Amino acid sequence: MAVGRQFCTFFLNGLFFGVEVEKVQEVIRYQEMTKVPLAPPVVGGLINLRGQIVIALDLRRRIDLPDRAPDQLPMNVVVRTDESAVSLLVDEIGDVIEVDEAAFERPPETLQGASRDLIRGAYKLKDRLLIVLDANRIVRIENAA
Repeated sequence: MAVGRQFCTFFLNGLFFGVEVEKVQEVIRYQEMTKVPLAPPVVGGLINLRGQIVIALDLRRRIDLPDRAPDQLPMNVVVRTDESAVSLLVDEIGDVIEVDEAAFERPPETLQGASRDLIRGAYKLKDRLLIVLDANRIVRIENAA
């Protein structure tokens, strides 16, 4: 029997991404954000998650994709880190899917820039490619543009 892994999936700029389901605390609709003065551009703002203040990172900016249209509200994938929770702003939520480990491939050597450190690899699915992000690295903003 094939060994499988589960991922919480979402879409960004038409691309299909995922993070390990164990890292995801919850998925929620758009929340009003408070802008943070002088914060890096990847910081979308702060959201109030049932009394807990959570930083919201714009995942499009984090992985060098074009900004979403002003009329398109992002969704939140809240991931749990060692220190706290962080919200990843995504375009659309997918499903939790299980994939066969044998379908995994590491990123190609031609992939450059910030994305290289943030993408763990991809799974070739029947009808699309699932790009897997490293949840621990994606939430670190000290080197983010």
